[in-house]
Parts: sequence; C-alpha cells; structure tokens
Amino acid sequence: MINDRLVDAGTLPVAVRDFGGDQPPLLLLHGAGGNLAMMTTLARALRPRHRVVTMDLRGHGRSGDGPWTWDDALGDIAAVAVHLELDRPAVVGHSLGGMLAVLWGQRHPESPGVVSLDGNPPPSRVEQLPGLDPEKAAAELARLHTVFDGMQERMGQVIPATELPDLVERQRMAARDMGANEKVWIEGFRRNLAHRDGETSLRPSAETSASLRTLMSELDLGPVYASTPAPTLAVLATRDLPEQEPFADLYAAHRRYLVDQASTGAKLNPRMRYLQLEDASHAMVIEQPELLASLIGDFLQTR
Repeated sequence: MINDRLVDAGTLPVAVRDFGGDQPPLLLLHGAGGNLAMMTTLARALRPRHRVVTMDLRGHGRSGDGPWTWDDALGDIAAVAVHLELDRPAVVGHSLGGMLAVLWGQRHPESPGVVSLDGNPPPSRVEQLPGLDPEKAAAELARLHTVFDGMQERMGQVIPATELPDLVERQRMAARDMGANEKVWIEGFRRNLAHRDGETSLRPSAETSASLRTLMSELDLGPVYASTPAPTLAVLATRDLPEQEPFADLYAAHRRYLVDQASTGAKLNPRMRYLQLEDASHAMVIEQPELLASLIGDFLQTR
C-alpha cells in the first residue's frame, strides 16, 4: 500500500510517499527542481528488495519552505526516518539528492550504505575542468553561468493561466522524447506548481534556487569520499544531456575531474566505490531505472 503523508520536521512539514513493505528501509531523494513523484519509476524498481520511502526536499513539491542549508536538509531526512520508524535506512539520491546521500553517510556510520546517482555539484571553477585550456574554460564557465542565471530568474515567476495548458503539453512531449512514463512525468511537473492567492508559480522559488547554487558551488566531495565511514557508491554519468551538448568540451572535462575525484577517494577509503555507468547521462534515473535498482540492491546487499 502506497501512503502519502506529511511529517513534522520541526520547522516545516515534509511530504513523504511510503511504498510500504517489510524489506530493509531505503530513503530515495530527488534532485534540485524535482520532487518525490519524479523518483516513482526507480522506487517501484527498488521495491522488491526494499521498503522505499521518497520525500519532497524542503522548498520542493508539497514540503514547506525554509532556509536551505545542508544541516537543515539532513535534519529533514532524519525527521522522516524517526517519524516512519526507519531503522538505519540506506539513503540513495539523484543529483542534489545524491550529494545529500553522501553527506548523510559521512555523518551516519551506522548506515548500511549510501548511493549517489550523479550527485555532483555543477562545474564552477577552472580547476574543475582538467585538460581544457584555462582561457577557454573561463569563457565557457561564464557562458554556462549565464544560462543558469536565466533559469534561476524564471523560478517562482507567476504562470499566466492561459499558458499552463501549453506548459503541460510541452511536458508531455518531453516525457515522450525521454522515453519516460508520461503519467509520472506530468505528476512531477504538477507537484511543483504552487497555487496561492489565485496565482500559480513553479517551485522551487528563485530564492531557494539561489541558495542551492551557492551551496553546491562551495561543496567539495573529495574529502567526503576519502573519509566517509559508511559504505558509499558513486554512480557517474558518461554522456551529455541534449541541453549540455552546446557545452560538450566543458562537460567532458568536468567528467574527467569527477572520475579523478571519485577514484582518489576510493584509493584512500576502502568503504568508497564508484562506477561510470555506460551510456548514461545525468538523467540516468529516467534512462535506466531497472539497471540502477539492480546495482543499488546488489551494493547494499553485499554491504
């Protein structure tokens, strides 16, 4: 029985979806700009081996708004685990959720394991682009930041009622293009719509988006990989998303950096493992949910 509820995290309500069952518990976290609905296909694939619980991170979906810090978000996860009586849950996350999973493993040595599904901060510094000419790297980063600035400005803006049907239809087309479950995709889009005082806007807000950009740009996972006491698996992408293709050289260089970072962590820490998933982009959760479920289940079982 799938059960949706709100959990009191102390400073705000956190929306969760419990897929039920009596298997070992697993908390599944979405990425920035997403919500729990977008993890449904992977959650179903994981369900035979785990009691899967998904949640809306603060400022997303049906969860409340509040200041965004790593401590606050990890506190929300802890509150969900306590409220649902999840004993030593594994934590698996995609993108932003993957970063939270790794940070959870650093603070919770009792965890049976954490898995990051391409949970890496986006490139923000020249030194994160090995093999790329420094001058070109700086220019490409400036161009990329302009794109991110535009995306951030659009977050939280009021969506005219006349434009909403067209936005939904564009989401349907995107789901078809990605080969995703259309019903799940549309639920994910609608779940991030905020309706207030007769107006509709898209979550997360511009303020939350700005906080997340700052947090991620300042996060260095290298020391975390090298010292985390919980068994940790980082699954890395190997190709670009369509929207990343105009920055192909930049993202190829950044993938080299991420592999080197994970490889160094694995050499220094026997509890750290990583793999590069063949023919997988940052959207691996949509592209290969069954394979990911198998990898995650096998990793946690062996630990």
